Amino acid sequence: MIPPEAPLPNETVGQGMPPAGFFRLETLTARADFLRAARAKRVVTPGFVLQYRPRDEDDMIRVGFTCSKKVGNAVARNRAKRRLREIARLVLPVHGTAGTDYVLIGRAEVTANRPFDMMLDDLRDALSRAT
Repeated sequence: MIPPEAPLPNETVGQGMPPAGFFRLETLTARADFLRAARAKRVVTPGFVLQYRPRDEDDMIRVGFTCSKKVGNAVARNRAKRRLREIARLVLPVHGTAGTDYVLIGRAEVTANRPFDMMLDDLRDALSRAT
């Protein structure tokens, strides 16, 4: 069996898909950014809460994730944040608005257990309501 050849650099790899590394979300780490987002608008979904704040500094989408101890022990909080990171990675580059900060907040006993496709739909719906 002969392995397939790699595409040439000028060939399109995926129809309608950006190349790998084309768009990267910047992660919020500073407490001040989270506090600014907390004072901004929010959309509540069954799986999580989305806070969003437009800013004028640049065209980058920035996103932060948080889960309080109400979500559960450290294992449950980390699982919830992993799921939030993954839905943000899949949905925000396509449906997010450039120059906006987003904070996804996990909800107790829901974020870690809600079906993944429903979480994706929740984020798409929240972004459509946010604009």
